[in-house]
Amino acid sequence: MVGAASSTPVAITGMAWTTALGDDLEGVWRRMLAGEMGFVEMPSEHRVRNLRVAAVPTLGTQPARQRLRHLASQTLRRVLSQGRLAADRPGLRLVLGTSLGTYLDDAADRTAPLDAWAQDVATELGAREPALCLSTACSSGADALLVGAELIRSGLAEVCVCGGVDVITASKRLAHSALTTMSPGLIRPFDQKHDGMLLGEGAGVLVLESPSHAASRGVPVLALLRGVGSANDASSMTSPDVEAMGARLAIERSLADAGVAPAEVGLINAHGTATPLNDRAEGETFQAIFHGSAPIVFATKGNFGHSLGATGAIEAIALILALRDGRVPPIAGLEQPLPGFPFPLPVGKPQPHQARLGLSLTLGFGGFDTSLVIQVPA
Repeated sequence: MVGAASSTPVAITGMAWTTALGDDLEGVWRRMLAGEMGFVEMPSEHRVRNLRVAAVPTLGTQPARQRLRHLASQTLRRVLSQGRLAADRPGLRLVLGTSLGTYLDDAADRTAPLDAWAQDVATELGAREPALCLSTACSSGADALLVGAELIRSGLAEVCVCGGVDVITASKRLAHSALTTMSPGLIRPFDQKHDGMLLGEGAGVLVLESPSHAASRGVPVLALLRGVGSANDASSMTSPDVEAMGARLAIERSLADAGVAPAEVGLINAHGTATPLNDRAEGETFQAIFHGSAPIVFATKGNFGHSLGATGAIEAIALILALRDGRVPPIAGLEQPLPGFPFPLPVGKPQPHQARLGLSLTLGFGGFDTSLVIQVPA
């Protein structure tokens, strides 16, 4: 369990992403504010429920194994440059998550350790320490940030470069087609016509360190990771718990870890997969915890697709940008909000706000639930 008592905030001093809408931080953010979607049709040799995917355009037709390593390497190089860090800096640790990467599709990967891709990237960058690699399904990117925060707080690392990386593969397209979690049309989070998600790929990476360490390096603090919390539904391999107890516990633990009350949270970045079960479970969870307040709820999978193991880190970056700018991007694909949804949803255009504190919730297959509480400087 994480988040049992209030802990020291962790500084976020760098962030970078690679998405279906591009890899320039501010450029992608502008496209999100405009409500753009990054979906294209990708041919499949198998019968799948939908050919639409949010693919990273710069990767072209590279094999999935190369896509994974390229995404990780290029995104890490950008975040290290922004954070004024060398990969071989003493005390620096890489913490990377993915939802099995290309393990189920590539015969070469099946004969190698599950973390081989991450260790290859660490070696390529010249890191002194092996990468820490984790796979908690769709919560992998958020859990990488959680692990990095605990490494900083415990003094086991001075700087952690954390995030998630994932790519579209044949097995993922087939699995979500068979499970009918993939929409046959368009992804519509929290919409009356919601009928499933669409897959995406990408990477999100953030630099974590203590505020005092950031001050000693003379780098600006972009945001504070105030609290982290995790739990597991212990309910189903693929479906969310209908009572969402794991999600509630994760949120409550992150708030306790941050030492803040629910009423202080002004923005919520929801998991927002647009599956009826997930949308309902999230709405009920938010109502149970944040009743009496009115945080704005938004989601990014209409922009980037569901990038699985990368989504938690990408969404953390989106939350920071929304807090920084005082604007929430519209939920791409949302036209008619679900009746009775308990909180404001941005529809059609950016919504202004004055919040400085927000929460990002990630829900993964296997019941993995992770919540992050983030604050930007006043």
